[in-house]
Amino acid sequence: MKITVDEVKCQNHGLCAISAPDHFELDADGKLAYQETFDGENLDAIEDAIDSCPLQAIVMDRDAA
Repeated sequence: MKITVDEVKCQNHGLCAISAPDHFELDADGKLAYQETFDGENLDAIEDAIDSCPLQAIVMDRDAA
């Protein structure tokens, strides 16, 4: 599975990093960094992160390897 973050929409609120800290984090400059691919193990946390984004900047592709 693959995560894509629209960097134009994203305003680095960090709610995704709170929901799924293993996959999202704010770097030292406050800019979002994320793990693009993942297996289904942390799917619930990833879905929570997607739902928590106030700007709907995160998209998940379940079919991507």
